[in-house]
Amino acid sequence: MAFDGIVISNIVRDMKEKLVGGRILKIQQPEKDELIITIKNYDQYRLFISADASLPLIYLSSSKKEAPITAPNFCMLLRKYIGTARVVDVYQPGFERVVVMELEHLDEMGDVCRKKLITEIMGKHSNIIFCEEAEAGKLKIIDSIKHVSSAMSSVREVLPGREYFIPKQGDKIDPSSTCEEEFVRHIGGYPDSLSKAVYMTYTGFSPLMSNELIIRAGFDGETNTRELSEDMLIHLYRRFDEMMQEIKDGKFSPCICYKTDNEETDAESIKKEGTPVEFSSLELTSFENAPGMHVISYESISNVLEEYYAKKNVITNIRQKSADLRKVVANAVERTVKKLELQKKQLKDTEKRDKYKLYGELLTTYGYGLENGMTECVLNNYYTGEDIKVPLDKDISPLENAKKYYEKYAKLKRTFEAVSVQVKASEEELEHLESVNVALGIATLADDLETIKNELIECGYIKGHFGKGTGLGKGKPGKAPKKNAGSREKSKPLHYVTEDGFHLYVGKNNYQNDELTFKMANGGDWWFHAKKNAGSHVIVKTEGKELPDRVYEQAASLAAYYSKAAAGSKIDVDYLQRKDVKKPNGAKPGFVVYYTNYSMTVAPKTDGLTLVE
Repeated sequence: MAFDGIVISNIVRDMKEKLVGGRILKIQQPEKDELIITIKNYDQYRLFISADASLPLIYLSSSKKEAPITAPNFCMLLRKYIGTARVVDVYQPGFERVVVMELEHLDEMGDVCRKKLITEIMGKHSNIIFCEEAEAGKLKIIDSIKHVSSAMSSVREVLPGREYFIPKQGDKIDPSSTCEEEFVRHIGGYPDSLSKAVYMTYTGFSPLMSNELIIRAGFDGETNTRELSEDMLIHLYRRFDEMMQEIKDGKFSPCICYKTDNEETDAESIKKEGTPVEFSSLELTSFENAPGMHVISYESISNVLEEYYAKKNVITNIRQKSADLRKVVANAVERTVKKLELQKKQLKDTEKRDKYKLYGELLTTYGYGLENGMTECVLNNYYTGEDIKVPLDKDISPLENAKKYYEKYAKLKRTFEAVSVQVKASEEELEHLESVNVALGIATLADDLETIKNELIECGYIKGHFGKGTGLGKGKPGKAPKKNAGSREKSKPLHYVTEDGFHLYVGKNNYQNDELTFKMANGGDWWFHAKKNAGSHVIVKTEGKELPDRVYEQAASLAAYYSKAAAGSKIDVDYLQRKDVKKPNGAKPGFVVYYTNYSMTVAPKTDGLTLVE
């Protein structure tokens, strides 16, 4: 993501257009490092500002946020000074990631005064600083949402009464005031790749926009600057100048680049199915031919930021919350794999049992004609007619050797029978854990994770108090908490509709798989599942109608898409009518059996299907 000087320029232009001349109606501080300022102009706008170290933002928001009953000190200070102030100007100094709002208000004496609310979008150094003009045109800090002492920063103190200034970013140059000669000199003399040369030389350029500039010029970003001739550098400058002119003229093209696994073409489908990768205020030609990448345009940069971070936050939050569950499952998988390897080794060791049984039979049959003290003998195997060599213990009689071989056979047979049951149980356990991993990959809501956690508790993989402090609840060991039973209802299966109007449902976890298959589906509905792979149950509701061939293919592709094998290009999928799917007594959630089915090979995709919210 690139919250760079170019994006800030776009935001400032929108703010100037919509906020200048407007009056502040409300100031809220919903979080420690956040402000929401409501401004009335021709319309009413909410300006969202965050100085959070991990996610600094500023944009015009369309959503509300609850504020605390008692306002924090910084919020109270702003209300005192600029609670009804008028927005006089909004600007960006020197192409920096800084937004300055100039505000006009009346002081206690009724005189007109001006203040500046400065937002710095600088990663962990982000801040919201409230200033007033001092002597000699300097700015004095009244207060800030984050105080920075000399012990915290050797570059600049951000404390009440201190002078305000923007810290320099090394020797970076303001790109809005550069010329051809200067550009050629600086870029041509930078001792590294062309891409790095641009964003390390000019303020406000991120690696993303540096790469975009180079792609527009037709160069490779990894090329060393020393390999470029003067004519090539001049050509690059002209593309640079065109880009800067777009920014100066306000010709912005706010967009988000989404990554999808399918060849989606519809913008709404891409927004729903895709994962946001990058955003920009200018057209992203660098992603035009990238496989699986789709650039979608938006009306404003505020829409872009709100959409991008809302979706990104959902993905990030779910990954963070699922991290502990993934670790539990990974540990359980590792233990089960090791256990299964030992069991299979034990099973292999029992392969000699039939040979020992044969030795015992032959010695019982021919043993009366053998002498004591022999170390081996050759006997005819009456099953095959061949002679075989039988080892003997010389200290015991041939018949006692036969008894010894029978005892070995009986012991190995008992071991084989017991370990065979254990191997089957371990394989089913491994399959179950893989299905939980698939469910964690599909999870999009906290309720989805809650359901998975309950399943792991019920199956004994984790104790009920697991998840305390993660927002996933708690309960008794080995038993899912009753209070969370409702979470299975909140977490709904995925619902798709085909172009023919048929409804397809996908279980997001094993509980949903069971509910879909044995409660929601009728006997005549069709059931799909990736062959010999952990994955979701997919149900097609027939409503008594005959399914077109393409619906079978779409449902099979959906089952492949929501399976462990989704990364493959061709996946085998089993399908049959729901009435032929059975669940064994005592089986784990999501486990079923069937003895007759059809199969087809498909590519995992969701093409031609509409996801219903």
